[in-house]
Amino acid sequence: MTQFSHTQTAHCESGVISNLFGHHGLQISEPMAFGIGAGIFFGHLPFVKVNGVPGTTYRIWPGAIFSRACKRLGVTMESRKFSNVDSAMKTLDQLVEDGVPVGLQSSVYYLPYFPESYRFHFNAHNLVVYGKDGDDYLVSDPIMDTVTRIDTENLIRARFAKGFPAPKGKMYYPVNVPQEVDFREPVKAGIDQACHYMLKIPVPMFGVKGIRFLAKRMKDYPAKVGDRKAALYLGNVIRMQEEIGTGGAGFRFMYAAFLQEAGSLLDKPELKDVGRELTQVGDAWRNFAAHAGRVCKARSADNVSYGELSKMLLQIADMEEKVFRRLSTVKL
Repeated sequence: MTQFSHTQTAHCESGVISNLFGHHGLQISEPMAFGIGAGIFFGHLPFVKVNGVPGTTYRIWPGAIFSRACKRLGVTMESRKFSNVDSAMKTLDQLVEDGVPVGLQSSVYYLPYFPESYRFHFNAHNLVVYGKDGDDYLVSDPIMDTVTRIDTENLIRARFAKGFPAPKGKMYYPVNVPQEVDFREPVKAGIDQACHYMLKIPVPMFGVKGIRFLAKRMKDYPAKVGDRKAALYLGNVIRMQEEIGTGGAGFRFMYAAFLQEAGSLLDKPELKDVGRELTQVGDAWRNFAAHAGRVCKARSADNVSYGELSKMLLQIADMEEKVFRRLSTVKL
């Protein structure tokens, strides 16, 4: 049976990168994978409904961190999707038998080792299957504190869940991993791209402008959609921030950790200073979530309204803009 070193991480995609690359001899921390992959982001998409409410994201779209990290680190991946369940499972079985740990895209809803309260219809979760024991597949899911297992029936359901994005049995695994990589250029490229996406996309729904876009819409939620829908809309903003994967504030803390590591690697104390500022932004997001949760539950003892939440978001947008503008001026 393949020996696979499992480390619990904060986020599934960057966690799989860290664990899978490490298995092949390329040691990389989760924050470093996240930073090189320019994972930090913000987007609010009122026309993209998630369970009937507008979508909000605090990180770049699924798969982008992985593809960027691979390209910048010189890792060659084999990736496949399937229209046939039998073919998908036979291919997985053969790879596992050959001792190849395989990354899978799956739905969270059909993973029985997740607590029931955490299982919802999200089809872009990443995990690694590294072995098989009878009818059970041995799983390294970076969100879990230890390795676990899943039966064949539930794994098929998770790999071929309906909805967007449909996993379609997606699997991926490294076929070439360099043993030694100079991280300096990948770090610089990741920072440059993150600054561009946070500051320069000419669309009001993305980056720092996206936070302001959400803030302006949020203050009008009760008047435009009514109290019930307003609470649902606000609840989804909080859920995407605090519960889905690492969440918005968590991604800010992770990117701050990346900047600390990058500061040491490049001998740039300025990066560490920016990282400390970004930690304060993460604290502000957490504070926003706490107040927003009270509004959702109609606890108005602290007198926080949708208008006041909007003002908090505008302040956060100002903080993030200051951080990324300063980051963009660091000579790398």
